[in-house]
Amino acid sequence: MASFVPERRIRELRDLTRRRTELARAAGWENQRVEKELEDTGMKLCAVLTNVTGASGRAILEALIRGERDPVHLAGLARGRARNKIPALTGALDREFTAHHAFMIRHCLDETDRWNTVIAAFGTRIAALLADREQDLDLLATIPGTGRPGAEIIIAGTGGNMAQFHSAHHLASWTGVCPGQNESAGVSKSGPPVPATAASNACPLPLPWPHSRTRRPTSASSSPGWPPGAVVNEPSSP
Repeated sequence: MASFVPERRIRELRDLTRRRTELARAAGWENQRVEKELEDTGMKLCAVLTNVTGASGRAILEALIRGERDPVHLAGLARGRARNKIPALTGALDREFTAHHAFMIRHCLDETDRWNTVIAAFGTRIAALLADREQDLDLLATIPGTGRPGAEIIIAGTGGNMAQFHSAHHLASWTGVCPGQNESAGVSKSGPPVPATAASNACPLPLPWPHSRTRRPTSASSSPGWPPGAVVNEPSSP
């Protein structure tokens, strides 16, 4: 069968969603660096707040950078549900925070804001390309763990046209979310999925895999240039 080559708009959409994924990872790395600096101070903020760069964490960090060191005052900056954790925050913030920590965390927060600005710009362009697919996006976003960004990635990865896939099993095999095939002496056993590579990481398809012991699709072998898990008999172009 012919290779699956989507139309230009879908190819452009893939470029945008893949780059946005890379940018989101870069922003995540900056948040990890913030956590590393906090560990160096001895502050156990990560053990109290789910997201140290969320609304409460950001308010506390900004105050620390400005020079505030009183744990009681810092804990009082918590917002929403985090205010229920004020006693724990007070104890977690009673550590040494130096000018070096302030400089490094300021840098990381600024980098995070910069990445988020770029990500928002990519999101705007992606939304413009998918302006005529709002109904599809709304339906895909209802898949548990997917959301709007995941729905956009699914359309970018598949072209949004399921007619080119013979079945749901074929689609799962093409995206590399099904277990591998392990057959010996005529006995088939389930195997691990095809290992992820840079190609699949650049365009993840967050499709939840149902827990079932029967009728699982299996991936055969990969073809050069295709995502991991792609079978040799690729879906044909519409």
